[in-house]
Amino acid sequence: MRAQFLSPLLRSSVGFDRVDRLLDAVGRVDEASLTYPPYNIEKSGEDNYRITMAVAGFDDSELDVTQQENVLLIRGKAHEEEEGKTFLHRGIARRAFERRFELADTVRVTGAALNNGMLSVELIREIPEARKPRKIEIGTGLQKGPTVIEQDRAAA
Repeated sequence: MRAQFLSPLLRSSVGFDRVDRLLDAVGRVDEASLTYPPYNIEKSGEDNYRITMAVAGFDDSELDVTQQENVLLIRGKAHEEEEGKTFLHRGIARRAFERRFELADTVRVTGAALNNGMLSVELIREIPEARKPRKIEIGTGLQKGPTVIEQDRAAA
């Protein structure tokens, strides 16, 4: 029997309650794309999330953060190298990347910042008023006493 590990899929979803889309993505998982660039997903509050991605060597003009419907897409593409530079060792990868995150219907991006080679994308879950839980009053259900119709006739 072959075991299926879904942890790579669950790492790229935020505030997501539906599993059907995740299972559809099982066949599209590429092992090489799961490791670069490294990232963390943190829950910074009850309805706040943060995705932090290590993008050393990239500046803000080389990064693109886009939310389209339920997908957060982060792309990085390095500009051409400066003429005359010769590297004796190249340990900082600047290869192009594209990372997709499935978002729940109620999650939206509120901002992004690049600081010291770390890209932080702030997310918030906003539940519409109609979808929030609400308290339902429970009635007593007590009925008034039995209705007596034509009591005189019953006594006769």
